[in-house]
Amino acid sequence: MLAYIKGTLEMKMTGYIVIDIGGLGYKIYMSDSGIEKLGNIGETVKVHTYYKVREDDISIFGFNTLEELKMFELLISVSGVGAKTALTMLATCEPTEFALAVITEDINTLKQIPGIGLKSAQRIILELKDKIKKEEQIQELTKATNGTKTKVETAIENEQKIDEAIAALQVLGYNKKEIEKALEKIEKEELTTEDLIRKGLTILGK
Repeated sequence: MLAYIKGTLEMKMTGYIVIDIGGLGYKIYMSDSGIEKLGNIGETVKVHTYYKVREDDISIFGFNTLEELKMFELLISVSGVGAKTALTMLATCEPTEFALAVITEDINTLKQIPGIGLKSAQRIILELKDKIKKEEQIQELTKATNGTKTKVETAIENEQKIDEAIAALQVLGYNKKEIEKALEKIEKEELTTEDLIRKGLTILGK
C-alpha cells in the first residue's frame, strides 16, 4: 500500500501526472484542479495516494491533501460512485463544502457536481451522513484552527439538537412530520435543545 509518492514531476496531462522516482515513472490519476495546484515540471512534488487493485486493473490516484484523500475514500464507498466520478467531485467541491452539504442534506449543492443527479445525491447523503458525523471523520475532512469550530462541527451540533428536540416533542404526542414542519420556521442558530422544544411547542400549539 502506497501512502504517498514523492519525486520529480515529469508530466502533467489531462487527468493524470507522471512522477519519476529513480528512473521509474509512476502514472497517477488526479483531478484537473489537483494537477493545477502541483508544482512545475522538473520540481520535486509529493502526492498522497490511493492504490486501487482489481483483477484487470492496477491504478494509483493522487491527492494534494489528506482531506481530499479521505473524501475520495468516502465517495467510492458509496454504491454507484466510481473513482472517476469521485475525482470529478473533488475537482468541483472542497472537502469542507462536501461534508457540510452531506450533514445538512443539501441536495442542491451535490446536484451541481457533474455526474451527480437527484438519486445519486440522495444515496450519498444516506450512506455517508452517519460516517461523516463521527468525530474522527470530521477531523480528517475539515481542519479547525485556534480552537474554533468548523462549519461542519457546528452543523453537526445543530443536527443533534434538532434530533433531540424532535424526540422530545414526539413524546409529548406530536407526529414527526408536523414537528419537522414547525422547526423549519425557527431560526436555529445559537438555540439550545430546550429553546427548540419551547419554540416548537409554541408553533405546534397554535
